[in-house]
Amino acid sequence: MKDILQELERRRDEARLGGGQRRIDAQHKRGKLTARERIELLVDEGSFEEFDMFVAHRSTDFGMQDERPYGDGVVTGWGTINGRMVYVFSQDFTVFGGSLSETHAQKICKIMDMAMQNGAPLIGINDSGGARIQEGVASLAGYADVFQRNIMASGVIPQISVIMGPCAGGAVYSPAMTDFIFMVRDTSYMFVTGPDVVKTVTNEVVTAEQLGGAATHTRKSSVADGAFEDDVEALSEIRRLFDFLPMNNRGTVPVRPFFDDPSRIEESLDTLIPDNPNQPYDMKELIVKVADEGDFYEIQKDFAGNIVTGFIRLEGRTVGIVANQPMVLAGCLDIDSSRKAARFVRFCDAFEIPILTFVDVPGFLPGTGQEYGGVIKHGAKLLFAYGEATVPKVTVITRKAYGGAYDVMASKHLRGDFNYAWPTAEIAVMGAKGAVEILYRSELGDPDKIAARTKDYEDRFANPFVAAEKGFIDEVIQPRSTRRRVARAFASLRSKKLSNPWKKHDNIPL
Repeated sequence: MKDILQELERRRDEARLGGGQRRIDAQHKRGKLTARERIELLVDEGSFEEFDMFVAHRSTDFGMQDERPYGDGVVTGWGTINGRMVYVFSQDFTVFGGSLSETHAQKICKIMDMAMQNGAPLIGINDSGGARIQEGVASLAGYADVFQRNIMASGVIPQISVIMGPCAGGAVYSPAMTDFIFMVRDTSYMFVTGPDVVKTVTNEVVTAEQLGGAATHTRKSSVADGAFEDDVEALSEIRRLFDFLPMNNRGTVPVRPFFDDPSRIEESLDTLIPDNPNQPYDMKELIVKVADEGDFYEIQKDFAGNIVTGFIRLEGRTVGIVANQPMVLAGCLDIDSSRKAARFVRFCDAFEIPILTFVDVPGFLPGTGQEYGGVIKHGAKLLFAYGEATVPKVTVITRKAYGGAYDVMASKHLRGDFNYAWPTAEIAVMGAKGAVEILYRSELGDPDKIAARTKDYEDRFANPFVAAEKGFIDEVIQPRSTRRRVARAFASLRSKKLSNPWKKHDNIPL
């Protein structure tokens, strides 16, 4: 018996070494942690239960039968994050460069199936050279098996991808179908075709970092939702995000102890809006002052800064935030901001996370670049996302809400539950100057008349009361009491029941 137990421990030690100490040292020299070290940092201490530690590949081509390390390049299992269950896979770059084989894929598929079956989130840590060339089509089939499970899990359990090394070719499509993608600066990259192929086909000379590094995907492509300095920061931030997310689409948002009075009055918000209607202010100040303990987890911070998305808590419960940002492009909606916000709204709706919308939007960004890029269809994505959402929706208009953008931003007409406005709100088809120039075109030669007409238009429409008279605004509230009013609104909506007509699925304007 003793010999058998010693043999078990010997095999476990061998499995834990992955590709061997030399390759582990090389991983550390690159500033990267090993697959197991990453899992240890991600989950609660001592909570990880590993699956398939002794799985080995079955390939016999190209001399592969002579090297069959345990685990086959991926560590899989489950653990807890702050006591809540999570399933994890972490690719091991020290074993064949983390390349995906048939058995590697089977390990990932098994853990994904268990996550779905047991209704717990899945976190995938990617660090792989791609498909294992020695296995040919078997490895490609493995990718497709993983993709199919990503699709089936979408909207059922939260899926988070953490890119902590290379992720190229077909490998990129699994993270692309998950809910959130995070990268590590300088050590991770994603692209469909690498720099060498790009140079051969298009004659473009580009580095891996320029082509698919963290800066590219957080600022330009919007493929990634955030980037971190190193593995340690990335994993600690994933733990923080995890605390905001429900376990699955049938559960409720997590409830945490809070130490912030829901009725807290914030006097400084009464002076947040500048006297000059063209002067910007920072919408994040409002978000932080409304949130429990000022805790705001922003999503896609470096992309489409004219709209802000992320999570806060109110009375200890997760709430999704969508807010126009007057500091960037005056808060206009455009292609990028519409896509960014629409995806976020749909995530919240899929997982029963209530949505709080702060509105200060002068309209859609004009120009040929926007029209040629399809701003009509992209703007419709956000409109569609808000309109189909059945979760509690509370909207606060702080300043401008002009034209179609007023409708799009969670208006009463898109089944908003509580639609509040500050006294500084201006709800109209367009700004006073533009409206007067259209209505009184014949008087354009007389500046005094135009000035009088503009003032008259402002007096009549540059306020929230016309909309309030029609019931499109439920209440005009004091800025200082925003936290109290919003918290009470969401508390009253906790038992909300709303369903859409039966359909196989919708046809969102992609």
